[in-house]
Amino acid sequence: MSNLSPSGPPMAASPLTVAVLEIDEYISGLGWDQPARLFALVDTARLRRQEPALATQLGLDGPEAPAAALTPIEQDELPPGTALDEFLATIAWPDAVAGCAMSVERLMLPPSAESSVPEGLNDAQLTKWVAKHPERQEVRMTVAVLRDGTRESAVRLRAKDTPSEVRTGAGLVPGLADALAATFES
Repeated sequence: MSNLSPSGPPMAASPLTVAVLEIDEYISGLGWDQPARLFALVDTARLRRQEPALATQLGLDGPEAPAAALTPIEQDELPPGTALDEFLATIAWPDAVAGCAMSVERLMLPPSAESSVPEGLNDAQLTKWVAKHPERQEVRMTVAVLRDGTRESAVRLRAKDTPSEVRTGAGLVPGLADALAATFES
């Protein structure tokens, strides 16, 4: 059963779920083989009040404006060659940012293949081994966290690249969610 209705997220979806699915849809429109992308999540009503010019620039005012409670704002590209965890450790968000999200593509193995992973491989060797494995799957993971610790994720398989196949859940990508949550710790 799909988590999406034919016309978008379910009516009862949380603002964070709506934001994650909006980011997933945006990245999907760019195609696969994209770099990791980082987004600030801001309270839409607060943005309209405090930064009306920016709200206008983002298309968040007027009768056609989206009613989303959170607005994702893409940040600058990540520095090339920087490890994701090292990069995230350098981030400090201003108070106006309610949360953040990141979209990354990775190769994954199904649980049935995990028992065949050779022991003693370093990260580079493991990456090569997974890339050659016949059961590998390319996935795009979009993970978001709010300052209060609320989390949401969307996972899309390249082999099943349709909105109806996107899976959502708070605990789908716990490592990345933990790293994003750490960007709000002082």
